[in-house]
Amino acid sequence: MKPRVLIVDDEPRMGDIAGMVLKRDGWDVHGVRSGDAALVSLTERAVDVVLTDLRMPGMDGLALLARIREEHPDVRVVLMTAFATVSTAVQALRDGAFDYLQKPFDNAALVATARRAFDHGRLHRENRVLRAALELRDGPDAPGVVAESEGMRAVLDVVRRVARSRSTVLITGESGTGKEVVAKALHAHSDRVGAPFVAVNAKALADGVLESELFGHERGAFTGATASRQGLFERADGGTLFLDEIGEISAEFQGKLLRVLQEREVQRVGGTKTRAVDVRLVTATNRDLEAEVAAGRFREDLYFRLAVIPVHVPPLRERPEDVLALARHFLARQCSVEGRRLEGFSDEVLAHFARHDWPGNVRELENAIERGVVLARGDRIQAEDLLLRDRPRPAPTGAPRTLQEALDAASISAVQRALQDAQGVRSEAARALGIDRTTLYRIMRRHGLDG
Repeated sequence: MKPRVLIVDDEPRMGDIAGMVLKRDGWDVHGVRSGDAALVSLTERAVDVVLTDLRMPGMDGLALLARIREEHPDVRVVLMTAFATVSTAVQALRDGAFDYLQKPFDNAALVATARRAFDHGRLHRENRVLRAALELRDGPDAPGVVAESEGMRAVLDVVRRVARSRSTVLITGESGTGKEVVAKALHAHSDRVGAPFVAVNAKALADGVLESELFGHERGAFTGATASRQGLFERADGGTLFLDEIGEISAEFQGKLLRVLQEREVQRVGGTKTRAVDVRLVTATNRDLEAEVAAGRFREDLYFRLAVIPVHVPPLRERPEDVLALARHFLARQCSVEGRRLEGFSDEVLAHFARHDWPGNVRELENAIERGVVLARGDRIQAEDLLLRDRPRPAPTGAPRTLQEALDAASISAVQRALQDAQGVRSEAARALGIDRTTLYRIMRRHGLDG
């Protein structure tokens, strides 16, 4: 791939000359006439090096350098000016410029400086990838994932086996079980480590906002869109995009997301041009998407696209072996944050951990440990430090534990009653239930009623 340079100069002739020299050297060249235009351009196209004039009307080269360092830290900036002084050169380098060229510059010097800037940026990115790989892959377990139980060890086994593929992954599980942690583990064990990991909660954004956030928008696409903006798919290019609460998106947006997965390209809101993206999509939900498909609320074709690799994270109550290990992990981390030294937990707290049902799952445990670290008066966390009462375990009457279980029980009862009234004739049972036969068959298969 050609190295890419953005030339910023309010003098068209100087910018054109520099562009011609670099094009002959094999660069992909784009030019603009102001700092503001340069910032817009950087949101629209990937760039390796910015070659900018120092003195320009409006935003000068030093101000542009500061913005680029803040918003595009991987881009190397070379300043050029006809007003070279030692003080401005030192200030530019101190502010993060890669190098400094004095006009009129020698063509060979321009090419050599641009090449050094490009090589420096490439080596910096490679070193970052290697450092991230060492940090994230060091040790037997994925980062941030504590797995003493058989259920979580099985999850990590799947994570390691599929991490290096580009297949989409659907992570299911109750709220607070650590689905995003599993998504980060997938990224950490993949060849995309070091590239961006971008996460967004679909439930937190309205459809129009979500579309703009994921796909980006062009200037003037809607009220308030004063500049073009990259979406999260573009920002995650080469890396992983984690889309949480996928079961909450509307039917209209489901179709748009399906197209992106099929074509591997996005079209910004208000735009006409498509942009290819190389993104590994990982989604998560606490809903039963198969039931949502059966009910007609989620597209079946999108579900199959998302669930190429399904991963289910069990609730904490089903993996009691993880509770104490997680508690110790959170204790060490929170003590580091708060600057405290605590030896552990009292016997009463350990007994509480063993009998508590953890309806809020890992998130509830993490919050409890944070509370305990903040409130602890001695060298161990005591029961009163947790401010947490035991909740009774579900009665052994077979009563549904969650809303989903209650809905499942109601569905089974309704289907069984309809089949009985229809004397086993499924088309009549489906008609009585107000659904089509295909939906009835799916519900029956899901609940084991088709045997």
